[in-house]
Amino acid sequence: MSKTLITSFLVLLCSLFTGILLAQEVEVELGPDQIGLNETFTIKISVANEKIKSYDQFPDIPSFQKQGISQSSSMNVINGQVTSSNSIIQYYKPSKKGSFNLPAFSITINGNSFDFQGKTIAVGDPVSSQGLGGGGDPFQDFFNRNTEEPEYIELDDEAFFSVTVDKEEIYAGEGFNITLAFYMSENNQAPFNFYKPGDQLDEVLKKIKPTNAWEENYNISNIEPEQVTINGKRWVRYKVYEATFFPFSDGEIDIPTIPWEMIKYRVAKNPTFFGANRQEDFKTFYSAPKTITVKPLPPHPLKNEVAVGQFQLRENFKDIEVETGQGFDYSFGITGVGNINAINEPKRISSQNFNTYDPNVRQQINRGYGRVSGIKEFNYYITINEAADVSLDKYFEWIYFDPTRAVYDTLKPQAKVRVVGESKVNQAISSQRLGGIYDRINSEDNQFLNEEYKYYFTTAINLLLLASVVFLAVVIIRKK
Repeated sequence: MSKTLITSFLVLLCSLFTGILLAQEVEVELGPDQIGLNETFTIKISVANEKIKSYDQFPDIPSFQKQGISQSSSMNVINGQVTSSNSIIQYYKPSKKGSFNLPAFSITINGNSFDFQGKTIAVGDPVSSQGLGGGGDPFQDFFNRNTEEPEYIELDDEAFFSVTVDKEEIYAGEGFNITLAFYMSENNQAPFNFYKPGDQLDEVLKKIKPTNAWEENYNISNIEPEQVTINGKRWVRYKVYEATFFPFSDGEIDIPTIPWEMIKYRVAKNPTFFGANRQEDFKTFYSAPKTITVKPLPPHPLKNEVAVGQFQLRENFKDIEVETGQGFDYSFGITGVGNINAINEPKRISSQNFNTYDPNVRQQINRGYGRVSGIKEFNYYITINEAADVSLDKYFEWIYFDPTRAVYDTLKPQAKVRVVGESKVNQAISSQRLGGIYDRINSEDNQFLNEEYKYYFTTAINLLLLASVVFLAVVIIRKK
């Protein structure tokens, strides 16, 4: 069997048995108990059957200096069983001779914490290595090459961090998009990695978020590479934040210079097979400041109430025929680009013959391609009591400001309703609740005066007659 055929067979086995990986196992391998002053001590952590996506800092060892980290991976196929191993190796260089204690330590790998035992490390005199012609062990000489501290160099990079906005002048209520991203040229050779992007972003947003604006956050959960072209040159962009802001009032929004720290690795000048070929270092990039000017809306009686954007009207019908008094549903849908949350109910024009109630409201917001769009629907239940051809544009209207054309505009329905049948106006009036004194008619007695009132009335008359008789008697006696 040729070498090519064997390789193809192994690749096929890997594809067939990918789902039979063993459960995750984490092991630690510590360096030797005794090393020379010119040798390195290592902590190697291996994860079986799972990639190492994240890990904590390795522990510090007294009188040892961290020299860098290397990673390796391997895969084996034995009797159809696929096993894989991924390793991280931290290198330590002793600074003096003596006995030093590596205490027990914990490291979080892929979100899970693992505890490991420490050990005592004895550092003695430097170990001299003999050449192949000096009678020494040639294999020992080969493996001891990585004990010498490598020389690391920093590569030039083609990278930058940027805060970009799609507009620098807008109207109050109009949205502008802001993006924070790290860029690397496709020709970049310097190795980078992100350093605590979540913690950095929390601090950055405190500086750039305007206080007088509505935010629509695009909620970037994973930092993914994407290809972009800038001035004819291809770059790889890593977005860390994107949002659209809608300022409530006019003025200026200032975005200051933003620092962004990245891990930039220094690479070994003379790479070796076993040694640490790169060393972790840091570089801070700075974005350019930005200023967005927010202009007031032109004069209008509703300038402080209208929505701002590019909108269209979407209705659920164009023509419909109903009978008098028969209810039907009408949807006044406003769709377009802008602050969908800020869309208010259209103005309704009342009429005795046209009956409607408060609408049910539904909205959908889409965030993508650097803008916020969506739809807000107002669903009405309507009844009409007189036969007629009714145009709904006489009963609904919605005013907004279009920042592209810099004009106020009005959306009115195009839907028409043909109402047929007998008039239901009187029936509608009789079905209405009049309230007040009319609500007491059925509960009151239909007699003009009840017995209780009759008793009091008779008593009052008798007393009045008695008083008259007494008065008349007094007058007669005085005359005599």
